[in-house]
Amino acid sequence: MRRVVITGLGAVTPVGNDVDTMWESLKSGKNGIGLITRFDRERTKAKVAAEVKDFDPTLYIEKRECRKLDLFCQYALAAAAQAAEDSKIVGAVDPERLGVYFGSGIGGIITFNEQCNNLINDKNISPFFIPMMIGNIAAGNISIRLNAKGPSLPVVTACSTSTHSIGEAFRAVKYGFADAVVTGGAEAAITELAIKGFTSCKALSMSEDPENASTPFDKRRSGFVMGDGAGALVLEEYDHAVARGAKIYAEICGYGNTSDAHHVTAPDPEAEGAARCIRLALEEAGYEGTEELYINAHGTSTPMNDSTETKAFKKALGEQAYKAHISSTKSMTGHMLGATGAVEAIAAVKALETGIIPPTIGYKEPDPECDLDYTPNKAVEVPVTMALSTTFGFGGHNACIVLRKYK
Repeated sequence: MRRVVITGLGAVTPVGNDVDTMWESLKSGKNGIGLITRFDRERTKAKVAAEVKDFDPTLYIEKRECRKLDLFCQYALAAAAQAAEDSKIVGAVDPERLGVYFGSGIGGIITFNEQCNNLINDKNISPFFIPMMIGNIAAGNISIRLNAKGPSLPVVTACSTSTHSIGEAFRAVKYGFADAVVTGGAEAAITELAIKGFTSCKALSMSEDPENASTPFDKRRSGFVMGDGAGALVLEEYDHAVARGAKIYAEICGYGNTSDAHHVTAPDPEAEGAARCIRLALEEAGYEGTEELYINAHGTSTPMNDSTETKAFKKALGEQAYKAHISSTKSMTGHMLGATGAVEAIAAVKALETGIIPPTIGYKEPDPECDLDYTPNKAVEVPVTMALSTTFGFGGHNACIVLRKYK
């Protein structure tokens, strides 16, 4: 078993289209949520979303190639290109030892919408329809772009997708199946069809006020706000990274993966699966209960998730849950679905690196069922040494990764 470290980061988000911009926004509590502009919002009950702004795909992709790629794949290629460049991994590792574990919760739903409209209106279906839509194509295109010929895995576990991607990449490197893996997730699902679909299952916030729509752990929470973007990380075997003089951001040292086996959309109200997932990750990481701990929570701003997740923290950590520094960056980025775990893992890495805990903004009314320290409204400086990132997906999927400050 080998040590695994993080040597590259990349992000395209509602609060910045690179890691530095995103992190400055998160530290300062900048809200990336606004009124929907992608389509006529008068046609939907949900009026707000966390859209990526001013994204220029031609910084990473040739212009003529962009029309062959769904937006989620453009985001994925951009984030992966940033992470690969940050790490300088391409050319530093045998291509057959470089993997890509990259997922999407929904995939090319923009393309699906467009081509369904073509079918209804008796227009030609694009020859790129299938390779633009399928959920594995981000992993495939990243692999092609980086000449990564090692193990490739597109994970699809709804909102847990990119945390599971990172966890499975961690195992691939730890157990010697690859020397480095580009991992993460991407999503671009702010479409009329997806918004109406999530509205029908009563998951979205109906607030028309961007400042009070995503309010994780607040008593007023009423549903999540859709976000989009991508996050990418380069995971690398420790000795390999040291030998080539790579910058090491943090060490990944634990991963939990469990299922509630309870309901297609609702979490287990007893939080047994989520708590076990966290415990498994902490056990693998060698958690001793003495570390200064940061948790980037799933914190979706839905009534059930936030109270259930709080219960999971208490069951997994005991009294240490009350000492942990917790925040939900979804209060600023919205819920990026298949991309959310990767972006939040990057936020956890930056918290370890800088000693700054990003806030949960919009927090006004405490909920007795959510009684932990959620870092309300303003960032705090704490020299944290360990960080958790948790995500939970429709179908009962639970994922948790544990990071340790690199020394």
